[in-house]
Amino acid sequence: MHPPLPFNARAAQALREKLGMAHGHVAYGMRSSFGTAHVTPEHVAAWERGTAMPDAVELAALAGALWCHPRELMGRPRTLREHRIARGIAPEDVARGTGLPLDVYVRMEETGWWAGDKRQSAKLGTLLSLPPRDFIAITGLEGELARLLTEAVSTRWQAHVRAIAKLISVDRKELHEPLDAMYHEYQALMAATLSRAGGSTASGEDGRRYLEEIVDHFWAYLPE
Repeated sequence: MHPPLPFNARAAQALREKLGMAHGHVAYGMRSSFGTAHVTPEHVAAWERGTAMPDAVELAALAGALWCHPRELMGRPRTLREHRIARGIAPEDVARGTGLPLDVYVRMEETGWWAGDKRQSAKLGTLLSLPPRDFIAITGLEGELARLLTEAVSTRWQAHVRAIAKLISVDRKELHEPLDAMYHEYQALMAATLSRAGGSTASGEDGRRYLEEIVDHFWAYLPE
């Protein structure tokens, strides 16, 4: 059983009110045009109050009744399944677009474990229009990104721009300021550690913590 989808109740209510529709009008539209015969005005009201959550079929039907895209009714997508639903794409289309058998793709959604190769991952990112942060998280590349970032702030960051840009599919120029800032932050922590330790080469707690959180630091610096 899938966890509830992130749902923006305020957005749903605002769209309904903008269209001048009552809960009954929305429910009728969902039943008559989108195959959700069980939906009543009480369902719509409960979704808006946050006392109930629509499932994937109900969310798609609600978006259709409100003349909007499913992503307009969702909070920030977190999982592969949620990103697919936010884009209004069927599992069959993602499987076909990435070159995966349908049952293999569906299993990846259910387990939350993406196992596609680099080519399939790139196609997935394009198909779902995944921002770099979501692409890295969904395709399981956070460990590789953390390794490259650690090397960048520990040595000469310019030497790692190309590999990082290729990994997250962004222009190299966008990485110059974030990596330079992170390099100086980390080096300042290390200099302070050495000063406090009287010349010791121990990395220090602050430096270790910075490296443990280095991916989060990176996303905070990278422009959306």
